[in-house]
Amino acid sequence: MTSWRDRISQFSGKTRFVVSRIFIHMAGSEIAPLLGTLNRVARESVEADGDLAVLGEGLVSLVQELLQMSEYWQSVGNEGDVFWDEGEAGDYVNELFTDSAQRYLSGIDTAESVTDDEPLSLPVTRNLVIMLIVAFEGESPDLENNLADVEALEYGLKALINLHYQEKLRAIQIHFSPARLGDELDGEQLLLNFPELIPL
Repeated sequence: MTSWRDRISQFSGKTRFVVSRIFIHMAGSEIAPLLGTLNRVARESVEADGDLAVLGEGLVSLVQELLQMSEYWQSVGNEGDVFWDEGEAGDYVNELFTDSAQRYLSGIDTAESVTDDEPLSLPVTRNLVIMLIVAFEGESPDLENNLADVEALEYGLKALINLHYQEKLRAIQIHFSPARLGDELDGEQLLLNFPELIPL
């Protein structure tokens, strides 16, 4: 349902921008390989120097992998806002980016995670939190809802793929904690650093 403000802005021909952040907590010994995908996507993003087409393809490959691993989803959180000014939307993206980057052990590892001479006896994390930030033009009811339900989260993630192929994405940021193979995120750190998470 559109708000009164939305309807007035539609009549005035303003562009509607939505900024959304999704937290996905996954748990299990089988999730560690996902860190490889996350770091690959992060490296490609850095090399692409902000090219939205490359960032979008990385987002799509990550989302497809997340959808295939839905049995490991434990909890989720999402937030966002609607803007009629692109600059204000950009400021909110930056605010969410800064907040996500300051979460426990989040960021990117742009070097190769494991070199040939490193031992393969690194501890395997059983918890992984992925933070996806997107800004897009228009509307997407599947992303503008509460995603704290398995079916709602599936629809929301599929909506991200559609927005990429519809060329409506204006910003994409991906953070994850822990960011490196060998780092661990325990239950206490999870509660302390990600209070937004709601069990699925």
